[in-house]
Amino acid sequence: MSDATPSTITPPPLPDHLSVDPRSPHHVADVFKHDIGIRFNGKDRTDVEEYCVSEGWVKVPAGKTVDRKGQPLMIKLKGKVEAFYK
Repeated sequence: MSDATPSTITPPPLPDHLSVDPRSPHHVADVFKHDIGIRFNGKDRTDVEEYCVSEGWVKVPAGKTVDRKGQPLMIKLKGKVEAFYK
């Protein structure tokens, strides 16, 4: 019987490029078992769908606009990106 609590489980290291979309090759399911925070240009963002720390960009939805498959349209914003566990 394991007495491991969520606070004692070590989360995996955050990848340089991560996507929320499970169809993406940059989706890592083990990372999403923990709360992730994204700080973009010094402000915490909660609407980030994909990020790349080394290239310095995030993708966020463009309002309520969707494409022909029903997926939200994304805007790429460039700046300083920091990913962390909450």
